[in-house]
Amino acid sequence: MKSRFLTKDGHLSNTTLYLLYLLLAVCYLLGTFIPLMENDSAQHAVMAMRMYLENDFVNLYRGNEAYLDKPHMHFWLAGLAFKIFGISQWAYRIPALLFTIGGAYAVFRLTTDLYKNVPKAYAHYAALIFLTAQAIVLSNHDVRTDAVLTGAVIISLWQLFKWVEYNQLKNVIWGALFMGIAFSTKGLLGLVVIGLCLISHIAYTNKWNVFLRASLWAGFITLLISISPMLYAYYLQFDLHPELVVNEQTDVSGIRFILWDQSFNRLTAKGFEEVSPDYLFFFHTILWAFLPWPLLFYTGMFRRLKALLKARFDRSKYDVEVLTLGGIVLTLLVISFSKFKLPHYLNSLMPVMAIFTAGFLYTIREKEKLLRSLLIVQYVVAGIGILAVLGVLFLTFETPGLWVWTGAFSILGALLIAIGIKADRTAKIVLVTVLVSVLINFSLNAYFYQHLLTYQSGKQLAQYYQEELSEDYPLFIPGNEYRWSLDFYTRQNIPSISPEGLKSLESPVIIATNNKEHLLNLAENDPGISAEIVYSAPDFRITRLSLKFLNKETREALLDEGYLVLIGPNR
Repeated sequence: MKSRFLTKDGHLSNTTLYLLYLLLAVCYLLGTFIPLMENDSAQHAVMAMRMYLENDFVNLYRGNEAYLDKPHMHFWLAGLAFKIFGISQWAYRIPALLFTIGGAYAVFRLTTDLYKNVPKAYAHYAALIFLTAQAIVLSNHDVRTDAVLTGAVIISLWQLFKWVEYNQLKNVIWGALFMGIAFSTKGLLGLVVIGLCLISHIAYTNKWNVFLRASLWAGFITLLISISPMLYAYYLQFDLHPELVVNEQTDVSGIRFILWDQSFNRLTAKGFEEVSPDYLFFFHTILWAFLPWPLLFYTGMFRRLKALLKARFDRSKYDVEVLTLGGIVLTLLVISFSKFKLPHYLNSLMPVMAIFTAGFLYTIREKEKLLRSLLIVQYVVAGIGILAVLGVLFLTFETPGLWVWTGAFSILGALLIAIGIKADRTAKIVLVTVLVSVLINFSLNAYFYQHLLTYQSGKQLAQYYQEELSEDYPLFIPGNEYRWSLDFYTRQNIPSISPEGLKSLESPVIIATNNKEHLLNLAENDPGISAEIVYSAPDFRITRLSLKFLNKETREALLDEGYLVLIGPNR
């Protein structure tokens, strides 16, 4: 077994590495079958669907309102996927998956470039760490803009690092192209991560002459070309229409917004609710977002920072790559001073953190005492993960099917075998930790989320409407009571209707709502209107889970209801 699954020096063999990639591929594939989650994922899917249905890839709308927040790239890619594959939840997720695969490849390649004499196994470890970071797994089924952004950032960083080192024109062009994709996906955040990583490397290696290279102009030109479609779309929708009302304002420039206002308004919370004044918000968010690796990462970060400070950042005394650590620390400092903070701001840092963590494991490969301690820590993480999985499988919803049990306990068996084998400790840390992530995300994607999404009423309402009502009655929502999953699974942009519109109906319609009392009272107080509940489904804001909801005994009290109400003139 050792010769097949481990190399002679105790590292994971190619067979083992490819099996781990295969298991992760299964987890990611299962994620494509999870129904879309409210709010952002389903909302973004509906916005892309609108582009496709109306063949309008210029204007961004959220319901009936012009949308000025995230730029176009994510929606363009999802709309293109709909054109090729049709409207489906898995088609919506294809761009995210492709950019994540590309990101993992870039992590592998950048690791080999940064650590030139390191065994190739460590580059695979970096890619596996990236693919198992919990925020990355989540971003591929709860798809927003972050998966595309993350892939574009690390591909750009890889290519621009190669340009700094080797001054090849193709590298600066590819790097600038993907930098433009990152900017066209979420604005300046991706450019900040790329720039701070590169500046850290250039400063520590004293390669400031890169800014004198003629090829730099090719990069600037490529960047401008790559962001020009997005800028032009903003110009057409907003700058040419100063009368357009956006966030209760007129004369709004889309170009100014994406080049300046978007990022700096978030830093100051202008136009946003101040989410967290906690300057350590991102530092403790890493503890769950980078699971199951945060303790390894923080151990490496503090040890590396301590050594750099001791050497006073003198490369002659401590020759180590600082592209990763410098980029991570500087980015964390910048975003920590933002007054509007969200956990997924960390996603574009995850590939850099994965490279750093794999590099840290290599630098301590001969420190047996430290490795033994870290292995014990990961055993504790594994134990907590196993208990969490057993809790999910036994205590949350109905009994899992045979194939879920078979899959979960097969992975658990492999994990227990991995704990027992004799291998290089760095290899064992990676093997055990990756299998823990596989066990957790197989159980979540194959079982937990499938049942959880039955408590998001949009899809259930859509399914009933499509099967029983769509041929006879048009569908509306009251006011701006958006239910994005309902739009997506009925494959339409559901129009809204006002109270006055309800009173002037000439034929019956179906209203999807959580507020049945309003409609029933309207009919009760107006003899010319009739209202009847034809279907209801349990409803819960599933992105805000609580122990009371997860407990079968207390869940019922927390549930709301989504309704389909038949309403029309009383004849």
